[in-house]
Amino acid sequence: MAGRLLLSDRAHLLFDLHKEVDGAREAALAGKKIGTTKRGIGPAYASKAVRNGLRVCDLAHGDDFAAALRGLAADALARWPALAGSYDVEKEAASYAGPGGLAARALPFITDTVAFVQGAHAAGKRILVEGANATLLDLDFGTYPYVTSSNPSMGGVVSGLGLAPRHYGCVIGVAKAYTTRVGAGPYPTELDAAMGELVRARGAEYGTTTGRPRRCGWLDVVALRYAAAINGFDSLNVTKLDVLSGLGPLQIGVAYRDRDSGRLLTAFPADLRLLERVEVVYETVEGWEEDISAARTWADLPPAAQAYVRRMQELVGVPCRYIGVGPGRDAVVIAP
Repeated sequence: MAGRLLLSDRAHLLFDLHKEVDGAREAALAGKKIGTTKRGIGPAYASKAVRNGLRVCDLAHGDDFAAALRGLAADALARWPALAGSYDVEKEAASYAGPGGLAARALPFITDTVAFVQGAHAAGKRILVEGANATLLDLDFGTYPYVTSSNPSMGGVVSGLGLAPRHYGCVIGVAKAYTTRVGAGPYPTELDAAMGELVRARGAEYGTTTGRPRRCGWLDVVALRYAAAINGFDSLNVTKLDVLSGLGPLQIGVAYRDRDSGRLLTAFPADLRLLERVEVVYETVEGWEEDISAARTWADLPPAAQAYVRRMQELVGVPCRYIGVGPGRDAVVIAP
C-alpha cells in the first residue's frame, strides 16, 4: 500500500465529535430533517469554514494537536451541552497519541498532493478523477438545504486537486437511465409507491454508506441538462439501462410547469417552493421487454433501447457514449 495510497496534508479531519454533532443537529430539526448520513460530514465542513478545524498536517504535532482538539470540542459542547454525556474528548485525543496511535499510523502516507498531482501532470501522466454524489447535492447548485456539505461538481474537482482548470481534457458525466435521490427534498419525477419499489428492487437502490432506500423516479431532463451545463460534460455514461427492461412505456420528464401560474419552466429553479409545486411535462417513449444485461455492442440492444438512449442524448444535448447494462465492470456498451 505504501506509495499507492496518499493522504493530502491539506485535507481536514473528521472526528467522532463531528458525528455526535451531526446526530444532534438532525434530531433538533425534528420534522424538517435534511436526511444526512450522520457521519459527521457537515459539521466537519462547518469546522473548516469557521476555521477551527484540524488538518492532516496537524497530525505531526502531538501536544498541539490534542490542545486544538480540546478547543474544537469545547466550542461544540458550548452549542450542544448534552453531548458531554456521550462524547469524551480525552478518549478521542488519546486514540491519536503514541507509537500505535492513529497519527503515527497515518504519517507515512501524508503527502503534499498538490505538488504530487501537478508533477504527475507535468510528466505527461494520465490522471483520472472520480467524484461522488450528484450535482443536485452540490452545496451551491443543488436543492439547498437538502444537499451535501461540499461541491461534488466540476468546481469541487478543481478546488480539491489544486490543478488549474485548463488542464482537464475530458469531463464524463455519470447519469442513471432514470433518477434516484436519498433523503428529503422535492423530487418532481418521483415514481408512485409500487413502481418506485419495483425500480428500487431491480436496481438495488440503497445508499452505499447507510443502506437507506433510495427514492426512484423517471428520467428528469431538466435536472440532467442543468448538471451538464454546470459541469461541461463532454459525454455521458448512462448507467442501469437494464433496470428499465420490461417496464412497458417509459416516461421522460422534459419540462416543468408551475402549477400556480401555468408558466413553463425549462431551467432548473433555485426556489424549492417553486420546485415543490411544479408539474412535470412528460414525453412517453416505447419500452422494451428483452433482457439486455448480456449486451456488449450497440447492435445487441433492442431498437427501443437504442431509441431511448438517442432521445436522451437529443434532449440533454450531450453524447451518450457509454451505456451500462448491468453491475459488472464489463457490462458496458459503447454507443456509435
